[in-house]
Amino acid sequence: MNYRHAYHAGNFADVFKHIVLRSLVQALQRKETACCYLDTHAGCGMYDLKSDAAQTTQEYQNGIGKLLTAPNPPQLISDYLACIANKKKHPGSPEILRQSLRPQDRLLLCELHSVDYAQLNKNFRTARRVTTFHQDGWQGLKAFLPPHERRGLVLIDPPYEQANELQTAVTHLQTAISRWETGVYALWYPIKFHLPRAAFYRALKKLSRPVLRAELCVLPEDGSVKLAGSGMAIINPPWQVADTLQAILPWLQSALALENQGKWCVTQSEA
Repeated sequence: MNYRHAYHAGNFADVFKHIVLRSLVQALQRKETACCYLDTHAGCGMYDLKSDAAQTTQEYQNGIGKLLTAPNPPQLISDYLACIANKKKHPGSPEILRQSLRPQDRLLLCELHSVDYAQLNKNFRTARRVTTFHQDGWQGLKAFLPPHERRGLVLIDPPYEQANELQTAVTHLQTAISRWETGVYALWYPIKFHLPRAAFYRALKKLSRPVLRAELCVLPEDGSVKLAGSGMAIINPPWQVADTLQAILPWLQSALALENQGKWCVTQSEA
């Protein structure tokens, strides 16, 4: 496994993922009952944007760098920006989730890459209600589901290093849902030229669960760039999340789009 998130932390796809994640957590926490959160591909959890890795690509400049100076952000995005304000390191998904934990909630973090796991464990070893595991995230779906909490969220953000990993992700989702039917699942995926997304969408429908797809592109899908955008497939989406994303994505797309290009969409299908 060669993918290292440190090179991409804070880019436009990262920002999109974290904002959707915030919307899901806020929706789940409208009820007081406990939630379990599982991040299957956690990475380091926090990133230094001044590091050699981040400076090599400087992808954050077209992501969080633009968002910090964009005027009049919607409330949800203001809440997200508050999560990263005055932090020495840029929060990844694990830190976004950790900041959201209530006393009754807990967070499970899986990471397979040895170097990244060592940093993840260092970052969260003293965090209350957070447990890290040096483990394949796909195996974590079997090891930790169902949790003893009846409610919660599974974030799946694999490296997509293999050509068939979109289908692989859906296969693992099928297994996870069979173990925990009431859980909310959020699968991040890249939007690239010629990526077989039509087959991916058909596979999602075969899960026989409600599916919400939110996508944000900052460039057209014409093959001239490696990554035009990204999406989140949300299985069992909480109430009103679709409305929330439809309200904020136009602003987010305008703030992050390059040369007024790109698009956004929110699509929901029932079981």
